[in-house]
Amino acid sequence: MTKKVVHIITGLNDGGAEGVLTRLCLHSKQAQHVVISLMDEGKYGPLLTRSGMTVHCLGMNPGKPSIVRLFRLVRLIRSEQPDVVQTWMYHADLLGGIAARLAGVRRVFWGIRHSTLEKGKSKRSTIMIARLSALLSSWVPDQIICCANKARDVHADIGYSAPKLSVIPNGYDLSCFRPDAAAGADVRAELSLGPNDFVIGNVGRFDPLKDHFNLLQALARVAECKITFRCLLIGKGLSSDNVGLVKHIAALGLQDSVLLVGQRSDVPAVMNALDLHVLSSLSEGFPNVLAEAMACGTPCVSTDVGDALEILGDQEACCPARDSEALADVIIKLFREWQDSPSAWLARKDTCIQRIEERFSIEVMVEAYEACWLSTVD
Repeated sequence: MTKKVVHIITGLNDGGAEGVLTRLCLHSKQAQHVVISLMDEGKYGPLLTRSGMTVHCLGMNPGKPSIVRLFRLVRLIRSEQPDVVQTWMYHADLLGGIAARLAGVRRVFWGIRHSTLEKGKSKRSTIMIARLSALLSSWVPDQIICCANKARDVHADIGYSAPKLSVIPNGYDLSCFRPDAAAGADVRAELSLGPNDFVIGNVGRFDPLKDHFNLLQALARVAECKITFRCLLIGKGLSSDNVGLVKHIAALGLQDSVLLVGQRSDVPAVMNALDLHVLSSLSEGFPNVLAEAMACGTPCVSTDVGDALEILGDQEACCPARDSEALADVIIKLFREWQDSPSAWLARKDTCIQRIEERFSIEVMVEAYEACWLSTVD
């Protein structure tokens, strides 16, 4: 008989954990999946519903839990009678894990997506919830699934039950993220980019942790070296409405080189339009955009955060966070290769594709999750 897995997540808006949960549910064939969002249906709720899954939305404010809503969650879990509960991110781990135990669920799995818990980088409330969860980690979950090796190490250090911590890297649908020259050419044409332009890109919401200002400082240094490029900043908050960002770009003299694209739904096509994707973050867990770009055959450089190096497989493509000079140097190095050695550049693109196919396909991820869930269910 097919086992039922109930997923509990803080919300279903656009984000890494939300995307992984959705891909997992859509590709898993060994279990029946039900999703509970503590908040609303967000971006992914309708997609899951259209795919035949039950999605419950509780309209909670996870930052202000209440006993009434906790027991509403308990009743909902009990009514679904799951074999397994898989929670995603701190609030859902804590509230969903406790509710699942109160509902009598025997198999509970937590999901951790953060790789940094430091003052100034993470909210005080997030750190508090993580530390409370650490105290309960020996009792609530059967296993704690981290998205990255760095996340596992960080949480072991703050007191999470080390024997329960394991790592399942994110997986990607390679029928969606794949080389597509025509789609990339269409995006370039739409944005008035020439086929011979060196196009840099950064896909990710405007957020202090993404450190776009570090990227802009690096690009200013690249421009000082008389290198001609266009850089696309793609994501929520990266539009001309962001007055402060627009002023900063102008102050660096990059207004003709940097294009604020905003949020787009055609990320695979955008990745195919780029020559180089640059991640400039000061903190990440498992940065999905690197794997997505590489699956499309787009080389990447990154700050050495989270499991970026594990994805890239190339130490020379990494540099320290918050070091715009080092980031600029890596960008310049790869620009020279793109410009002077087409054969080496093509080999680099092929290596990117092969690495993602071998290590980070959706099939590898689904198999790992199903092995966790089903091997522990009576």
